[in-house]
Amino acid sequence: MKVLVPVKRVIDYNVKVRVKADGSGVDLANVKMSMNPFDEIAVEEAIRLKEAGKAEEVVVVSIGVKQAQETLRTALAMGADRAILVVAADDVHTDIEPLAVAKILAKVAEEEQPGLIIAGKQSIDNDMNATGQMLAALLGWSQATFANTLDVDGDSATVAREVDGGLQTVKVKLPAIVTADLRLNEPRYASLPNIMKAKKKPLDEKTAADLGVDVAPRLEIVKTSEPESRQAGEIVPDVDTLVAKLKEKGIV
Repeated sequence: MKVLVPVKRVIDYNVKVRVKADGSGVDLANVKMSMNPFDEIAVEEAIRLKEAGKAEEVVVVSIGVKQAQETLRTALAMGADRAILVVAADDVHTDIEPLAVAKILAKVAEEEQPGLIIAGKQSIDNDMNATGQMLAALLGWSQATFANTLDVDGDSATVAREVDGGLQTVKVKLPAIVTADLRLNEPRYASLPNIMKAKKKPLDEKTAADLGVDVAPRLEIVKTSEPESRQAGEIVPDVDTLVAKLKEKGIV
């Protein structure tokens, strides 16, 4: 079985995001970029399936700017076998919308014919949580989102997924889409020898036009702003004063 894993290049989760002075978007100048953490978990899970003998090949794919090659090389250093880069934008500030990403991934899936696609449940830059679901709809495949555990057995996969009330276990027929949640696993660090080997692993480059997908944006960002700064706390002398203050602010 072949496993396909989409990965996205995003601002590193340790970096404090800053908004441009004109409010037109997030400032990416001289900012450290890395693989989306949920996608890193998806790559790790695919590699574990290969190590367990349940998958023969792990293919990673990224959609965006040419600089996403670095993200793909990270996935290859972790243990993926080969990579595909779909160049869909020239400007690093251009974010390809989930529907366009899903359409491109559907085309890649038709070419690669994977038995399983494992994706991160969402990216930490736009938090849309839509690509996996849209891809399942376009391909007509089963889907299991927010995976906490994944067990592949023959032509089916059993997934415990995180829901508001706890865990829900579902069984899906392969081929299927699984989206990884935070507690699915803990990704490994790429060793130096594997980083060197990753440079020689195949990385195929395509464009969105090659796949016949229009990536023109359908959404318009009107304004980007930072969250309001937290107000200072206030010490009150007793419970009655506290209740009065809460009523004043309409909290109770």
